Amino acid sequence: MTKARIIKNICCIGAGYVGGPTMAMIAKKCPHINVTVVDLNEQRIADWNDADLDKLPIYEPGLADVIAEARGRNLFFSTEVDKAIDEAQMIFISVNTPTKTYGVGKGMAADLKYIELCARQIARVSKDDKIIVEKSTLPVRTAEALRTILNSTGNGVNFQILSSPEFLAEGTAVSDLYAPDRVLIGGEDTEEGQSAVQSLVDIYTNWVPLSNIITTRVWSSELSKLTANAFLAQRVSSINAISALCEKTGADVDEISHAIGADSRIGSKFLKSSVGFGGSCFQKDILNLVYLCQHFNLPEVADYWAQVIKMNDFQKHRFAKNIIDTLFNTVSGKKIAFLGWSFKEDTNDTRETAALYVADELLQDRAEIHIFDPKVTKEQIFADLEYLQTHRIGQYVEQGEVMSMDEIRSLVTIHNDPYTAMKSAHAVAILTEWDEFKTYDWNKVYNEMLKPAFLFDGRNVLSKVELEKIGFKVYNIGKG
Repeated sequence: MTKARIIKNICCIGAGYVGGPTMAMIAKKCPHINVTVVDLNEQRIADWNDADLDKLPIYEPGLADVIAEARGRNLFFSTEVDKAIDEAQMIFISVNTPTKTYGVGKGMAADLKYIELCARQIARVSKDDKIIVEKSTLPVRTAEALRTILNSTGNGVNFQILSSPEFLAEGTAVSDLYAPDRVLIGGEDTEEGQSAVQSLVDIYTNWVPLSNIITTRVWSSELSKLTANAFLAQRVSSINAISALCEKTGADVDEISHAIGADSRIGSKFLKSSVGFGGSCFQKDILNLVYLCQHFNLPEVADYWAQVIKMNDFQKHRFAKNIIDTLFNTVSGKKIAFLGWSFKEDTNDTRETAALYVADELLQDRAEIHIFDPKVTKEQIFADLEYLQTHRIGQYVEQGEVMSMDEIRSLVTIHNDPYTAMKSAHAVAILTEWDEFKTYDWNKVYNEMLKPAFLFDGRNVLSKVELEKIGFKVYNIGKG
């Protein structure tokens, strides 16, 4: 059996949605290992260290309890990056890898500048051998670039590069970490490489059954992450494509999802039709996959996966267009209430949220948008809108004009109370499937809205029959 190196200190570079929860779970399950999460963002680190656990920078059910147990015992959050790198035997890289907004590969390729900066900092600081673990979602063969940078220092330090991508679903990240379907670890097929793999395996076996840990080559691990997200997104786009047909034919997409999901060859997961998928991974990873296929001269493969994104863009556009068409072909000066801004329930993550793109199309027609989300801050919503104006990427988004933030702020209002957001509204649009929306007094909402009172349920979370009994004119995804 390959002898593993004993790990006493772990450093994670990046205190975001992956690094924070993942390291918190490792610290909880491995009290004999000191885990330090570092980030240059001083406010983010301060939020992770805040005594008020409600102020954690990331909202995930159960995360506060994990932090409370391990923080200060063997889990630490710090801005002292060099110190943490120097002391660690194993370093996780968990920084952002956004889609490039400029240059070669604009709009598709992953921007690896933060990964490269990490590698150069590790190379500069390290005085002894390190195991480097890619935790960020990366294009295949990124490990080769990391190795080239790290091994060019000439200071005699040996680095082993592992790929161990995360497979967390936001909103269930803590339960996913407690009992993962699988932990994937890719390493070099050498004695040193397999020793490094075993070191990481030994950490996870503190709570994950060995049968759930898969070891592969580095390249297979890197590509597995992109492939997994592409397959999941493909299922969402497939059922969303059928939802458009359902609305034309009088079929019900939920009934179809149930019927085909009962087939054991298909299964029921990721067959929930909606206004479109969002989040940090699906679109970014598919675009990266498309770019890689184009780079390796596989245009047919690239076109196949690009259609998944095209279908997702179409679903968001179709939803926004339906609002405009239904409201007598204009929403100019009309109050549209948005319930939900995060890309899904039980998270405050807004990256690639469908709500942003629907809002953008309505703003192009000068709608007055009033937004309520139970977990997303006013500052974040305006930051999302500003980012979209400066980086207009996407099939439909590119067609719109760039709006000034002053104009956007004059048209967008953020509310702390859902009823004030909906009062005197021409229409309500549900963009996130928060459970609390089901508990609202919809009779009260109806009475205080302008008539006819339109409700566009982009997540199919409410009962169309009950709402129509109240008097609403209801439009669902995939229901004729």
